[in-house]
Amino acid sequence: MEATEANELTELSEGRSKKNQTALTISILAMVLAISNLGGSNAMKESTQENILASNAYSFYQAKTIRQTALKIAAADLELQLVREPHMPTGIKELHQKKIDEYKKTIERYESEPETKEGKKELLARAKGHEHERDHAMRQDPWFDYAEGSLQIAIVLLSVSIIGGIPIFYWVGSSLGLLGTLSMLNGYFLFY
Repeated sequence: MEATEANELTELSEGRSKKNQTALTISILAMVLAISNLGGSNAMKESTQENILASNAYSFYQAKTIRQTALKIAAADLELQLVREPHMPTGIKELHQKKIDEYKKTIERYESEPETKEGKKELLARAKGHEHERDHAMRQDPWFDYAEGSLQIAIVLLSVSIIGGIPIFYWVGSSLGLLGTLSMLNGYFLFY
């Protein structure tokens, strides 16, 4: 075998090795892209779900507040009737007072119901918890978008580097792939 043939075989082998390395890099980045896409999709679903749950908790809180206010007004009205009509028959006074006491008990129960977790205090805490989870998911989502964009461009540049044999496309594509991978990891863990 002549020296030129040996050099040609070596160059051909190196070219195939470089193409194989680039193809493997593309495959890995495609897998990272799929994982990033999954994370972004889940972050948006979680954000929407937590927003709905927070809205529901706030609506329930508002309904309890309205009911509580209506009971306060009803109790105050009955108390005024007792004051306005001091000569009211004793049986009627007792019924009014019994109803006032029932209303006040219900008003207190609406304020806090630890056993059912449906008092205003518990509903407000639940709503704030859902808001916190929603906000967390919303902070994650843009990182998955950045990752997906970087990884898609990286895959295109790496593909071009195989076809055109242009090394700069390999390095730029690999750099974008690394940046996309870091963005995806930050999407999951929110390092910064």
